[in-house]
Formats: sequence, structure tokens, C-alpha cells
Amino acid sequence: MTHGKRTEAARKLVEKSKLYNVEDAVELAINTATAKFDETIELHVKLGVDGRNADQQVRGTVVLPHGTGKELKVLVIAKGDKADEAKKAGADYVGAEEMIAKIQNENWMDFDACITTPDMMGLVGRIARILGPKGLMPNPKSGTVTTDVTKAVNDVKAGKVEYRLDKNNIVHVIIGKKSFGKEKLVENLNTLMDAVIKAKPQAAKGQYLKSVTIASCMGPGIKVNYRIG
Repeated sequence: MTHGKRTEAARKLVEKSKLYNVEDAVELAINTATAKFDETIELHVKLGVDGRNADQQVRGTVVLPHGTGKELKVLVIAKGDKADEAKKAGADYVGAEEMIAKIQNENWMDFDACITTPDMMGLVGRIARILGPKGLMPNPKSGTVTTDVTKAVNDVKAGKVEYRLDKNNIVHVIIGKKSFGKEKLVENLNTLMDAVIKAKPQAAKGQYLKSVTIASCMGPGIKVNYRIG
């Protein structure tokens, strides 16, 4: 069966207007992941907030119990003892001015997370315009500006994901791979949803969860009937 026919067959398994419970939705996402590689499974949550207002921002991090299935490369911008600590913790790249220059001059971006210490933020600020749009700018709220470099590196390696609103007030997060199986994906999904619900801004009015959709990276969207409480 060609890729196009497999995709079409997968789409027919999903009722567009139906809201599926979590377990059924996850199982369907696995069954509609028909590509020949181990597809990532993604969650898309549309929230009833206006991210243009500072008091309605939704952003944070959570460690998924089973990780994301992706080997994440970590850059730590630090000096002295903290640089040594980062290397011992398993950071893939460690440095200071030379790393900033590499990013500025070579457009080098071969990392998935950037961690730094508070004393280095002045230096890191030079590349804010490069890191910011890619969601890689270190931030105290996400635990990536810290003196506890070991914990920060370990959290990323263990499967810490960051969730944040896009311009359409939707949160997009990878919650694992098809090969995880239903049970692990359900646990990851519920862990992420708990975090997003707890992050509800006080200024948010009306319905907070507008829609929850799960999909494999090549598959159709499946609407999830996710209720708070």
C-alpha cells in the first residue's frame, strides 16, 4: 500500500465530529500512525485565553513520566565550577563566549535545550533574538536559568517538555512515540494535561479547555473529550 493510500485509510478510521475518551483517542492515534518509521504522537490544546495579554499567558514545564522518546541535546552556557558541573551531568555542549560566538557567527543550533546560570544572562542576552523565536531562550520559569545545573540537565534528559501558547492560543507538545504503546502515552498525556490545567491564569474567563486533539505526526487529528475534574 502506498503512503497516500495508507494515510487515506487511516483518516477513514476517525470520525471527525466525535469526541473520544482519552484511552480510545490514544489507541486510535497509534492505529492511524501508518508511516514506516516510529511516529511521534503530539497533543494540541486550544485554550480559552488571549496570549497577547501578559496576565493570560500559559507557559511552563513538566517532566513526562516516560519521556518523549527523543534524545535531547543540551547546551549549557556557564563558566568555572558550573561548567564542570554541567559536563559531569551529561550536557552535550558546555561553554561561554565561544558558544555565543558560534551561534551568532555560524548560525549553529544543534541543540534542543539551552541552560544557563543567572550570572551569564547578560551574555546570553546577546543571542535572545536568535534563541527566542525557536523557543530556546533560557527562562527562570522553565528552570533553564538556574544555579542547580545538574538538576536542569537531568530534567531535560529525563523528558522535561515545555508548553507555551502559540499565536493562536494553542499549546503543541510531543507526548511520545507510537512504540510507547497506549498505557505510557495515556500517562504522559494526563501528566501534561494536569500541568496545563494547573497553569490556568486567574485572568482567564469562560471555558478554559476549548479543544484537545491528539495525532501522530503524519496522521489525522483525533478530538479528545477531556474534562476538568
